[in-house]
Amino acid sequence: MTHRLVPWLLALAALSFGPAAVAHKPSDAYLTLQVADTQIDQRLDVHLRDLDRELVLDHNDDGRLQWAEVRTRWEELQRYTAERVRLSVAGQPCSSVATGEPQLDEHTDGAYAVLRSRWTCPAGAQALTIDYRLFADTDASHRGLLRLSHGAGAPQTAVLVPGSTPPTTLALAASADGETPSGFAGFVAEGIHHILIGTDHVLFLLALLLPAVLVAGAAGRREAATQWRPMLAEVLKIVTAFTAAHSVTLALAVLDIVDPPSRWVESLIAASVVFTAIDNLRPMLAPQHRWRLTLVFGLVHGFGFAGALKDLGLGGGSLAASLLGFNLGVELGQLSLVALFLPLAWWARGTRFYQRGVLIGGSSAVALIAAAWVVERVFDLKLLGS
Repeated sequence: MTHRLVPWLLALAALSFGPAAVAHKPSDAYLTLQVADTQIDQRLDVHLRDLDRELVLDHNDDGRLQWAEVRTRWEELQRYTAERVRLSVAGQPCSSVATGEPQLDEHTDGAYAVLRSRWTCPAGAQALTIDYRLFADTDASHRGLLRLSHGAGAPQTAVLVPGSTPPTTLALAASADGETPSGFAGFVAEGIHHILIGTDHVLFLLALLLPAVLVAGAAGRREAATQWRPMLAEVLKIVTAFTAAHSVTLALAVLDIVDPPSRWVESLIAASVVFTAIDNLRPMLAPQHRWRLTLVFGLVHGFGFAGALKDLGLGGGSLAASLLGFNLGVELGQLSLVALFLPLAWWARGTRFYQRGVLIGGSSAVALIAAAWVVERVFDLKLLGS
């Protein structure tokens, strides 16, 4: 009975990141707080895509938001965000009023609404509590990226998880180097989080692993591998190549040595998934050379990881620690996926379900999904939903 369940568990592991998954980078909002005595000026940048998903801003449903569609709903946007971002000190709520004119700003992954407000808090506050609930009920992957400035000290940064209990509290005296409260461990956790919710990275890795438990047989047909050591050695080469490649470009991008446009990076990442999935269907590379393919595409994926790390906010003193922590988190997340998938694939490798259903059917589905991502990212369209 257990053996019969394995193919279905394997299919779930391979295809659970399908069309419903977001084809863009994970959802982020940018919360900037400038503290001056009892007043706090707030700027909140929220992606129009996320607001459209919640409030249906695209009135004519043409897949493209127009400035007029956003501007006419601006007061609603202000109310929506004000209800979901609240500040308090020592248990006493701060009061806020909306300020500023309707405004958009361009971030690496598209246009964001810029919503400003001014808070008045009780005097004598030593710490500020941020109760952040933006998209808490609809997007578990969303994160708020906080930057808090107070006086002449270095800004503090933090990653806000919507609806977290207890809410995030920061001292109103910034540390000397602007270190985040979560420090190194926090960047490790965010690296793990990013790889696990990064659907394109996950599908790329799974597409690489799908044929790993098979070998070329008679008439070029794939057959179940009989020895696990050569299979494991090949997987280790692939994982090592991916790690080495994306570590290089992650560092280059974070250090601003190389900074390619995000739109083209995301498009090339999607294209790498398409190519790898098609190579599963119509092999163009010998199995022993797939690590070279991984090395090349890993360079592109590293730039994608760098965009996520930059969004988290890096103080100069914490750059090395945050880079190392985030990269370590990505590797831990990647290894957890390999550890989950590979034993199941090895167990089911001899079944027709795996060789036809998972490898051929799964690779076909991945190729189609990723092809849609390429179109979405190159032409800034919405095909698979938000």
